[in-house]
Amino acid sequence: TFLTPVVVLAAWGDVHTRVKEFFALLLVLETGMIGTFLATDLFLFYVFWEVMLIPMAFLIGVWGGQRRVYAAVKFVLFTMAGSLLMLVAILYCAFKVKVATGAYGFGYDTFLALRLSSHEQAYLFAAFALAFAIKVPLFPLHTWLPDAHVEAPTGGSVILAGVLLKMGTYGLLRFAIPLFPDAARAAAPLLVALAVIGIVYGALVATVQPDLKKLVAYSSVSHLGFVVLGLFAFDSTAAAGSVYQMLNHGLSTGALFLLVGMVYERRHTRLIADFGGLWTVVPVYAVCLLIAMLASGGLPGLNGFVGEFLILLGSFRHWPWATAIATSGVVLGALYLLWMYQRVIFGPLVHEENKRLTDLSLRELIVIVPVLAMCFVMGVFPMPFLSRMQPSIDRALARVHAPGEHTEAPRMAHEDHR
Repeated sequence: TFLTPVVVLAAWGDVHTRVKEFFALLLVLETGMIGTFLATDLFLFYVFWEVMLIPMAFLIGVWGGQRRVYAAVKFVLFTMAGSLLMLVAILYCAFKVKVATGAYGFGYDTFLALRLSSHEQAYLFAAFALAFAIKVPLFPLHTWLPDAHVEAPTGGSVILAGVLLKMGTYGLLRFAIPLFPDAARAAAPLLVALAVIGIVYGALVATVQPDLKKLVAYSSVSHLGFVVLGLFAFDSTAAAGSVYQMLNHGLSTGALFLLVGMVYERRHTRLIADFGGLWTVVPVYAVCLLIAMLASGGLPGLNGFVGEFLILLGSFRHWPWATAIATSGVVLGALYLLWMYQRVIFGPLVHEENKRLTDLSLRELIVIVPVLAMCFVMGVFPMPFLSRMQPSIDRALARVHAPGEHTEAPRMAHEDHR
């Protein structure tokens, strides 16, 4: 709800064809996103999960770049493959509810009360976790993301990075971990390993990207790896850092995509080599990019630092070696972001086209300033956010810390269900 008005205002200057359809699809997409976060009925959750897919695919496929249809189809196929398995798992759980109570039920609390064998938990967790891991996207299921980001229009990239990727990490914390706690505990080493690989891999690949948008896209793989690491530490501090980092990433990466879009509108190129020396020509733009870049890199005083610090602090107690390796992702993050900034903003002004660039307009400032202001607010005053998150995070993790409680009694007592 914070990012959608920002995207509407940003798209005002970017979208010149089929404008009405673009904004209609954007509002349908927002409906799907809000529904996904609010649904406590698992079937309704699945419906909204799929509702989000169609408008996003159209936004990429109609208003995207040269390979937009390829990117849109890849996005749909990847997401559908995971979500269909999740639907099967939801229907299986509803069938188990019918066996126990005599009526089908899809309610979240009804599923929480189920007693499942360790085998059932393992298969159901795998189905849910796969759907969410594709959405995150967790290494090695991330290959749809760079294509989708690079081809999507600026507004689509902002929503994709800011909200849609978080559906995966939200789903893990909200559904996969509390509903199947024993299986989640058993799968934690694998998911932590994949998260750490994603952190380092995403950062290294981002470093060598020649295209600004691809660099920001691969940085998302790295940042979301931190979130998954924090969730599967099953630690209250790390999980709070993960949820905070979900919000942070939406702001800092959303800001980076907005700023890349603004310079693309002027130059019609995203290649880092086509820029250089912009500080003297567009100083306001350069300052905005500096703040967004430092927020993404995790500078103390900006939002990215709080989330990453809490994740590393909480995870180190449980996964010391994995956390030590993951910390290199912070160093590599500073490397690719600062190197990108140096090449784009500083140095000699060698390209004639760059000398004629105009600085940010009033509309563009109205778009970017609130996002950057929130980066400062969340970096300096994290407690109003963290204190509201903590009770629900603790409730979700409490089930993981009560081993064996949620496995098999062959039939679920009716009183217990009630």
